[in-house]
Amino acid sequence: MSVDLSVDYCGIKLENPFILAPSPSTDHLELLIQAFEAGWAGAVLKTVAVDSSIVSRVFPLVRRIEQESAFIGLQNIDLVSEHSVEVIEQNVRTLKKRFPNKVVIPSIMASTKEDWQSLAKRFVDAGADIIECSIWCPHGAEWGLCTMVQEPVGTEQIARWVKEAAGDVPVVIKLSAQDSDIIATAIAVERSGADGVCAINTIKSITGVNLTTLIPYPNVAGLSTYGGLSGPALKPIALRCTAEIAQKVDLDIAASGGITTWQDGAEFLLLGANTLQICTAVLRFGIGIIGELKSGLGGWMEEKGMHSLTDVIGRSLPYLVEHSQLPRGIQFISNIRAEVCKGCGNCYTACQSGGHQAISLVEGLPQVIMSKCIGCGICRAMCSSGAISLVRPTKDLNII
Repeated sequence: MSVDLSVDYCGIKLENPFILAPSPSTDHLELLIQAFEAGWAGAVLKTVAVDSSIVSRVFPLVRRIEQESAFIGLQNIDLVSEHSVEVIEQNVRTLKKRFPNKVVIPSIMASTKEDWQSLAKRFVDAGADIIECSIWCPHGAEWGLCTMVQEPVGTEQIARWVKEAAGDVPVVIKLSAQDSDIIATAIAVERSGADGVCAINTIKSITGVNLTTLIPYPNVAGLSTYGGLSGPALKPIALRCTAEIAQKVDLDIAASGGITTWQDGAEFLLLGANTLQICTAVLRFGIGIIGELKSGLGGWMEEKGMHSLTDVIGRSLPYLVEHSQLPRGIQFISNIRAEVCKGCGNCYTACQSGGHQAISLVEGLPQVIMSKCIGCGICRAMCSSGAISLVRPTKDLNII
């Protein structure tokens, strides 16, 4: 069975759903050419403002975030593109001439109606396929490159301005999970006549504090600031935003935030995303990950009997209901597979500390006390070896 990975996004057909998100990877023409040759369907160019030159960068720009030595994300204090609007315009022209079937998406930021519309018109004239608007950016507002707009009314107004200037070229609005009501804002974008949303932007964050110097990270000559969090840590939030938007509005969705593997991408598609924007994973593993992303997604679709992405997109949304609609009265208990258990005792500690004391240790190995277990799942959540499952109670289980 052949699998079709092409997808319609804002009325444009992409060869696959994988797009480079705005980042250092999309701010250099040479890297973009390499990415398109490698198989990426498109790229969102690093955000540009009318006068990017007023921004003065500081270093270091990026910091790794770990939890128990495992990579969970990056925090950046980067700003807009280091290039002028003229350079980005030329990059758009060059890319469209060389790769007419790739999707080139300038990302713009402005503070006035005149600037929003001027940027949109310039990039439409340069041959842009889609215009993406980066509205929420704390650093941009501080430097006067944009205004701090999150509420639905302000976002709708900007979307109308840009759509008016862009004409037939689709307009996408990038949303933030820090918006007080991201659904209300998505609905406002739909009212504006814009064609899609990107969910989500990085999240304002602090990575930690150096307990020796007492200076928060990153340390820039003795001072620090807030930055944008990206990477795997964002995935649960981005999944939630994608699903909620897909359930409430009729807009195309570019998912962004924590997409590292093809499995991650499949989850976002199942929850209503049309395309997948990736940044942090590219910085970690290189542009060449596109091969694994496409082959992995295609192989999974073939196994599931799905011929095209129309069979995938939104497939899991019907299973998402309000809490009050969840089935009640179904009993489950924990089942521990002794052959998989490593005897770490995490499940015992969790159950004693926050469960119903339904796990005992017998010769150092955990066993479930059926009369006490309510199936809360705390033990399973803490098990690192995958030895615990929640099952309907039977006489054959490893229980007391």
